[in-house]
Amino acid sequence: MVARAARATDLADLDAAVADCFACPRLVDWREEVARTKRAAFRDQEYWGRPVPGFGDPAARIAILGLAPAAHGGNRTGRIFTGDRSGDVLFAALHRAGLANQPTSVAADDGLTLRQTRIFAAVRCAPPDNKPTPAERDTCAPWLHREVALIRPTLQVVVALGAFAWAAWWPVLRDVYGHRPPSPRPSFGHGAHWSGTAVPELLGCYHVSQQNTFTGRLTPEMLDDVFARAKRLAGVD
Repeated sequence: MVARAARATDLADLDAAVADCFACPRLVDWREEVARTKRAAFRDQEYWGRPVPGFGDPAARIAILGLAPAAHGGNRTGRIFTGDRSGDVLFAALHRAGLANQPTSVAADDGLTLRQTRIFAAVRCAPPDNKPTPAERDTCAPWLHREVALIRPTLQVVVALGAFAWAAWWPVLRDVYGHRPPSPRPSFGHGAHWSGTAVPELLGCYHVSQQNTFTGRLTPEMLDDVFARAKRLAGVD
């Protein structure tokens, strides 16, 4: 898989290779089982049931790094953060920030486009209980690293959604930028900000999961503040 990721010459090539990955047996079994059994509300739909590529502007100045696709969201629709409540919250915030052309993301063909922004996940398959293992994260890392390498010429800021994504970023510094990760690692927190030399700025944001948004741990105002900061740091009007 490392070689397949390295051979990707552009994002379209990378996305096609990602969607054809079978590297993690547990994740393959789970994503395909979910696609077969389906959720009752979506029983008439054909599920994607494969790894979910990144999505957005190929000349992105801002990247949003998530954990993994949702079983009945991206694993169903084939587009990251699409068709679930987390996506509802995220894309509404991106629309308010002027980074998305519409506030909803319901299907891969719904006309959504992103401005100066690309979204991808540390793990590209939906995991059981939304909990990929460290080994699955590390196996999937070459896809993330190659995607960052392809948008490196424009990328200025990374917004890490949750502690898992925050931790997944540090190996990117070494493998893509040749930059030694800080030691000790900066702690994740909402609003955390790490800045290095000749590498993207890193912002921490609580994940847009229902566990956070339904309880008020993450509010629309908090998301708006993170994306306003990301725009300022990235030089996006």
